[in-house]
Amino acid sequence: MAPARWPWLDRYDAGVPASLAPYPDRTILDYLSDHARTRPSEPALLFKGASISWSQLERESDAFASALAELGVTRGDRVGLLLPNCPQFLIAELGAWKLGAIVAPMNPTYTEQELEGPLRENGIDTIVTLTRFYGLVRRLRTRTPIKRVIASNIKEYFPPLLRLLFTLVRETRDGDRVDLAVDDFAFATLLRAHAGRRVERRRLTPDDPAVLLMSGGTTGTPKGVLGRHAAYVLTGLQVQAWTASALGTGVSVLMLPLPLFHVYANVGVQALAIVTGNPMALVPNPRDLDDLLSTLKRVKPAFVTGIPTLFVGILNHPAVQKGTVDFKSVKICFSGAAPLLAETKRRFESMTGGRIVEGYSLTEAMMALCVNPVEGPNKLGSVGMPLPDVAVRIYDADAGTTEMPAGEVGEICFSGAQLMTGFWNRPEETSLVLRDHIDGEGSRRWLHTGDLGYLDADGYLFILDRKKDLIKTSGFQVWPREIEEALATHPAVAEVGVAGVPDETKGEAIHAWVVLRPGHTAREEELRGLCRSRLAPYKVPRKITFRDSLPKTMVGKILRRALQDEHRA
Repeated sequence: MAPARWPWLDRYDAGVPASLAPYPDRTILDYLSDHARTRPSEPALLFKGASISWSQLERESDAFASALAELGVTRGDRVGLLLPNCPQFLIAELGAWKLGAIVAPMNPTYTEQELEGPLRENGIDTIVTLTRFYGLVRRLRTRTPIKRVIASNIKEYFPPLLRLLFTLVRETRDGDRVDLAVDDFAFATLLRAHAGRRVERRRLTPDDPAVLLMSGGTTGTPKGVLGRHAAYVLTGLQVQAWTASALGTGVSVLMLPLPLFHVYANVGVQALAIVTGNPMALVPNPRDLDDLLSTLKRVKPAFVTGIPTLFVGILNHPAVQKGTVDFKSVKICFSGAAPLLAETKRRFESMTGGRIVEGYSLTEAMMALCVNPVEGPNKLGSVGMPLPDVAVRIYDADAGTTEMPAGEVGEICFSGAQLMTGFWNRPEETSLVLRDHIDGEGSRRWLHTGDLGYLDADGYLFILDRKKDLIKTSGFQVWPREIEEALATHPAVAEVGVAGVPDETKGEAIHAWVVLRPGHTAREEELRGLCRSRLAPYKVPRKITFRDSLPKTMVGKILRRALQDEHRA
């Protein structure tokens, strides 16, 4: 990646190399087998007080691969995973990979209508799901390619006492106790029937397809993003090098509240855990903050991944406010998937003593990642710098052909060996975002993200906003994030979203939606005054609406478009 060209290399923490090339000719499955052989009894997964060892994970994924093979799943088939963070997800995913199948994780909160398109368009004919979603999947069978349904009860990997309590109190109430149709399969039954069996498999290469992750993409419509096995190993090794000063090998618990259907968790955290042999503590529902904090107390993680809304929720939790939660084990927190407001970072670090480093990537980048240094300076408002063997450039936002100098705003573009192969069966849309640019060292492929930002002279990346979220008011261009940053400095503000709404005279007017912290008050004019003290007059919101909550995606991104739709309605 021509290290001498990139200014950020001089800002790397001590010990972080400019390049990790050449990368090993391996997949995640090779690392799993290593751990099962060399540390068989050590924990790979921690879940609700139970522990799954590396050897158990290897055996059960072998058994699941054998079961899939007997059911007719072959190399290249797509296996859907409609599961929260739980051991079943990892067992099914690894088992499918052992056959050379492609896994397609999906959002368990999707409605029937939202699931139908991805199932049909991606040709998913096998799906692994929880029993609580079984009825939904059955209704979709007649309208999608689904041939095989494998259902698992969430309690199957609970420790014995919790399993008993769940059976008595919650199983029926939560919809987990179901009777499967005769042509469907129980996950646990398949594992028992195939225990001790292994499939004879052709060796996977880093270039083989591994995963179809759903993304709205830079063009806005949901689509499958095809990633290779190489993405996992490259990302795992890159993040390992970046965090080596804070995390050990095999001894640091990585707590994962982010959903495994999202690239941040699926490629980023999962790869780091399996490459390093560190156990993952799975949190099935990040919105259950009581359970999340209970897990934190129990597993004492060194590494916590989250999103800004999760860190805000932790800060506002009564136990944290009272100082009864011990964060001493936490060495580093990664924040991604949505912009981390400077005030959230300041409050979290001052209250907990832990450090949050903000990062940035996209599903299409397959965790070609920018992130702030673990030890070095974290510049306020920056998402950091590229990891080893990842590069970032800013191209002009109109044609996307002219490289912009430091400090100039344009479209953020990524280059790295782990970029997606493309959108599933959408070559025209793929060509819009994956483009080859020629420079002094030849041709290199770049992902055009659709995000606007700039690189400073040190190579730190600053994101302003999505091109589509840019507000044009009275002839001025305004980025919502700078207004959100200003409002978030008010001590009463917990969350804020800003968007443009139609206006007859200005074209668009700036509207802010604010959630206040419990026990705090603020007036609209007070917040507008705060904006006037920090921003140019044309950036001050015309209207501020107070709400109890803001609409968000499953991973916590505030849905500005939903706020705009509500306003128009």
